[in-house]
Amino acid sequence: MNISKSDFDFQPVLRNSLLELRPIESNDFNNLYVAASDPMIWEQHPFPHRYQKESFREYFASALGCKSALVVWSEEDRQLIGCSRYYNFDQAQSYVMIGYTFLNRDYWGGKINFAMKKLMLNHAFQFVNEVQFEIDSKNIRSQKAIEKIGASFLRSYEKTQPGQNPRTVLIYSILKSKWG
Repeated sequence: MNISKSDFDFQPVLRNSLLELRPIESNDFNNLYVAASDPMIWEQHPFPHRYQKESFREYFASALGCKSALVVWSEEDRQLIGCSRYYNFDQAQSYVMIGYTFLNRDYWGGKINFAMKKLMLNHAFQFVNEVQFEIDSKNIRSQKAIEKIGASFLRSYEKTQPGQNPRTVLIYSILKSKWG
């Protein structure tokens, strides 16, 4: 499989009976902030104040700027309920990462996260042989959620970002050959 970065569609429209994932747009801010404004969503996250409007504004600007973020639309409730993105595409190693993901707490623990990841994984596996997930070591909820869909722990590393203490990040992986 010889796929270049220009071949990978980072912002597809993906649908199933529960969800639609589509490219983020600048006019999504208010509705997405409603979905993200619960402090419990971010309590295990490296940026625990992201529920605050100014902090969320930074996340949103990053999502718009990366040109790979997708908003999550609930077909049942007819509202935006979260966001995710593809990043770190590596043609030589045939992988891409999925992350920067959040869902409104009303959609935790059920079929929505699996439905969202299934759409994203099925799309990614048209282009790569592996999908990786980067999760903070303190984010137990996300670790359990990604294990529940079949990801395996791959490695950990120390990540340093400007203005922050170093933190341990875990990498999980799902191989195309093991998926679905």
